[in-house]
Amino acid sequence: MNEMLIVWLILLIVTIVVEVYSLGLTSIWFSGGALAAIAADLLGAPIPVQVILFLGVSLLLLFSTRPIAVRYFNRDRVRTNVESMVGRQGVVTGEVDNLQGIGQVTVSGQEWSAVGADDGLRIPVGTVVDVLAVRGVKLVVKVDEQMKRVDPDGLKNQIPEPLSVSQIEEMESENKTGGSAAPEK
Repeated sequence: MNEMLIVWLILLIVTIVVEVYSLGLTSIWFSGGALAAIAADLLGAPIPVQVILFLGVSLLLLFSTRPIAVRYFNRDRVRTNVESMVGRQGVVTGEVDNLQGIGQVTVSGQEWSAVGADDGLRIPVGTVVDVLAVRGVKLVVKVDEQMKRVDPDGLKNQIPEPLSVSQIEEMESENKTGGSAAPEK
């Protein structure tokens, strides 16, 4: 048996073993290149051709199929811990002020340190914010867009009084009849 064939077989086995243990699509592409080099060796191709074929096939497989494979394998991946915070909403529990380097936000019942996306902006306690990113151990937040539409300044902490069932029913009946009286407290 020729020495290069043994080298390619060992490389094939090593890349497959690494792939089995890593399960991260790290070396399977080089297994394909090793198979191409083994075929070239069996056909009597010189060593430089085998090496070029190994590199060419490996890189071709890597760049042409890896993005598809990664997308397929990561489709059902559940984001956990810090990754899952991005895109969620939270409530400011300690004023966010980038100049002073302070800020606390509660997201899904968890307390996080926070910084504002806009450097000079202060976000008061009680404000609803969106999590844009995670920077180190701090959440990067901005005032929720829907809250800005309700309150032009986007920063005032106005929480309406809760309504009783009778007040809600009264408002609904007035809306049906066209009345515009405010509910009584």
